[in-house]
Amino acid sequence: MNTLKRYADRVNRRLEEIPAVIEDGRCEIGSMPWLLSQSMRYSLCAGGKRLRPCMLLAAVDMLGGDADDALDFACAVEMIHTYSLIHDDLPGMDDDTLRRGRPTNHVVFGQGQAILAGDGLLNSAFETMLNHACRHPEGAARYLAAISEIAAGAGVGGMIGGQVMDLYCERSREGGEQALEYIQYGKTACMFIYPLRAAARLCAASDAALQALTDYGRAFGLLFQATDDLLDVTGTQQDMGKTLGKDAQSGKLTCVSVYGLEGARARVDDLHRQATEALECFAARGEFFRRLADDMVTRTK
Repeated sequence: MNTLKRYADRVNRRLEEIPAVIEDGRCEIGSMPWLLSQSMRYSLCAGGKRLRPCMLLAAVDMLGGDADDALDFACAVEMIHTYSLIHDDLPGMDDDTLRRGRPTNHVVFGQGQAILAGDGLLNSAFETMLNHACRHPEGAARYLAAISEIAAGAGVGGMIGGQVMDLYCERSREGGEQALEYIQYGKTACMFIYPLRAAARLCAASDAALQALTDYGRAFGLLFQATDDLLDVTGTQQDMGKTLGKDAQSGKLTCVSVYGLEGARARVDDLHRQATEALECFAARGEFFRRLADDMVTRTK
């Protein structure tokens, strides 16, 4: 999808600027040390689809807002996502050694440095958004509302809560459909829902548009996770850029473990329908998001 690539290119150019490149061995009071810069940038600039920040920018465009004004918020979403991946790969979490086709952060820099790189990215995300708001005080109400949405998606009732229950159910070997829904809503869907809600806040959109984006983000996020669960069984490591089959080995709750392969495929179809229906109020303006949902059903990586 060429439009997705254009959004991703804009995000990538901005991400090259934050965090700053620090010369090897440099460590000055009041600035980050070179090692933190290297470890943060190692994961942040490792590629990836940039799906979440691209969707935020696309939503701003769809709602008639200023995508340039929203760029730092989109980059903050990617920093938060990358921090979550660094921590997710740690031995105390999913214990993985491959991410985006290369060794995970803790394999290269060590566990302690990887934890701090994730912490650095999370804090930098909020510094980036708040600095933007401080530079443009005339938009403070919109910016603060958007920051609040992104914080909620990444927080204890969102991504962190989902990750907690993911680990609990893996280790306790408990849980069924209800637990799966909680986990996948929190750890995956929330980081689609709330960036879209942030886009609506940046544009001072109507309540109807906010609700439609919320409904789409939920269906799309669960669709993304359902296809990811399927690809963990049916995909290839080369395409996915990460170790496959670990979910089954570790006893994680997934769409496949709960519903079986055919049930997971049926769930994909149903979530695709829900995502498409959520876009009806946007008519032709929602075409980017319709195509994104279509592509999710057939993705191989």
